[in-house]
Amino acid sequence: MPRVNDFNPMEDLLTAQFALPADLRELNLRTLTPFQRALMVTDGTVTKFIEAYTMEKIEILRLGQEVKLLSVDNEWLEAEKGTTVLVRHVLLRGKWSYTCYAYAPSLIVLDRLPQFIKDGLELEGGGIGRILYGSRWETHRELLWWGKETLKNVPDIIRDKTGEEALSRTYRIIAGGKPIMLINEKFPVQRDTLPAHH
Repeated sequence: MPRVNDFNPMEDLLTAQFALPADLRELNLRTLTPFQRALMVTDGTVTKFIEAYTMEKIEILRLGQEVKLLSVDNEWLEAEKGTTVLVRHVLLRGKWSYTCYAYAPSLIVLDRLPQFIKDGLELEGGGIGRILYGSRWETHRELLWWGKETLKNVPDIIRDKTGEEALSRTYRIIAGGKPIMLINEKFPVQRDTLPAHH
């Protein structure tokens, strides 16, 4: 008979935990707050979840966005070296508290997107979740792996506002049977920035 402590709600969600990058450490769900556990498993828009939990409007600050060619094959995007991708970095920040809730770098295969999605990505403050939800384009998310990391090579705005540790999860968005985006969300772990439930 399985013990209660053996239960892991993530077991059937993560399709590639075996591919956990070397800079991520395994997580024990029981050490996380309910808010953090929910961030790890949600497959809806993270922005809307944070807004509902904190009762604070979330601003999406685009820190950088540029078109590049993949320098190597990307297994998770099913894209070959030389594929044109949009490299995007956004920060999810509380409008009133200025709390840094998440930093999200992403890789997006441009030639797999309809023009209205490309147009949405060009808008300042256009979060991927909001763009996809508003477009009604049929997509689904596939959670790949999650863990804990020490924040490195992140913009100063993040390093200055958070601690050094972050919860991290990576997922891909699929449309028409092909991956269109690979997104990594980093949720800084700092006791005084965890939201109080209102």
